[in-house]
Amino acid sequence: MKEGLILMAMATALSAAESYDLVLKGGRVIDPKNGVDAVLDVGVRAGKVAALGAGLDGGKVLDVRGMIVTPGLVDMHVHLFSTTGVADAWAGDKSVRPDDFSFRSGVTAMADAGSAGWRNFEQFRQTVLDRAQTRLFAFINIAGLGMLTNIVEQHPEDMDPAAVARLAKKHADLVVGVKTAHFESPAWTAVEKAVEAGRLAGKPVMVDFGYFRKERPFYQLVSAKLRPDDIATHAFRAAVPWVDDQGKVYDYLYAARKRGVLFDVGHGGGSFAWRNAVPAVKQGFYPDAISTDLHTGSMNGPMMDMPTTMSKFLAMGMPLRDVVERSTTRPASIIGHPELGHLTLGAEADIAVFRLLEGEFTYLDSDRGAFPAKQRLFCELTVRAGIVVWDWNGRTGTDYRKLAPNYGLREGEFIVPPPGR
Repeated sequence: MKEGLILMAMATALSAAESYDLVLKGGRVIDPKNGVDAVLDVGVRAGKVAALGAGLDGGKVLDVRGMIVTPGLVDMHVHLFSTTGVADAWAGDKSVRPDDFSFRSGVTAMADAGSAGWRNFEQFRQTVLDRAQTRLFAFINIAGLGMLTNIVEQHPEDMDPAAVARLAKKHADLVVGVKTAHFESPAWTAVEKAVEAGRLAGKPVMVDFGYFRKERPFYQLVSAKLRPDDIATHAFRAAVPWVDDQGKVYDYLYAARKRGVLFDVGHGGGSFAWRNAVPAVKQGFYPDAISTDLHTGSMNGPMMDMPTTMSKFLAMGMPLRDVVERSTTRPASIIGHPELGHLTLGAEADIAVFRLLEGEFTYLDSDRGAFPAKQRLFCELTVRAGIVVWDWNGRTGTDYRKLAPNYGLREGEFIVPPPGR
């Protein structure tokens, strides 16, 4: 733990004359960026983290003793382009509305993973990205129409790096990178054009390798094609060669990481296999980002949500601090928004509160392989810019018996007594 941060926070708490708008009282605060893992109060004022310390008071005080308090989660792989009206499409009915799924799982920021391409990105912005309470970002797909159908992702002539780069610069407040996915050809065209777009835009590239072909092996993708800070998503997909016949993680993966290639979980409906993830975690090869690949095909399957996905890595032996780091500050940094994912004084008060349940649990991978566990993270409370936006256990409420007799009535309404009174 960084003693300087704690001492500064406690001094701030003791000297502050004004009260806080919100105090989260007595939780175990885990803030990996600042090296914090301690039982502390968190004070929020004007939508910002105002203090971490002991004995904070004032404003709305919520008792979170026994809970885990973290920065708001950053899910950097979701699909949100639900407004096209296209059936059975990632950029269509398979996408979800962000606010329906974010806050209830502790997520305060999401990055759409290439649902829209350079031809329809502005429609995506107008109909989804600008309308949500969740902090939203997006990767632009190198395919012109993005993930509208699998067919449109197979046309190299519609992959225009210059057009993608122009849009990325025009919408620099939201665009965090370039995406390619589901490419079926044995050629490297989609990857190479995405990387060129990323170079022109000054942004990282996320690659869903799509169809694994012997002509373009995965090891070559991460060893030669991707640049430092580019992202290989669906890292634990069954088709990815992870371990040799002795169960040892292949050296090429360590070499790729050393040269700066990043590995994103992107669990999804069909992209997570215990037989890859378990040996990787046991041998210390943790993912750089834990993400869901949230869509209608994964939300009700083995993936479920961010806390479930995080819990799987906890069950495999990944320390809780590392699980939190790769769900908050690390993905925030990867998508170029290091202002998010931490509880530094003055940072936006995006905060998640979890209960770490103890019991008998079983998690599934994409092929319904079962993994037994003793713990599960459950989201109790979410704060977005200082406002409580998810309150599972009613901590923000007041006992109704202590409220005024006419509470809940709007101006101009009145109660008509029943007959006979």
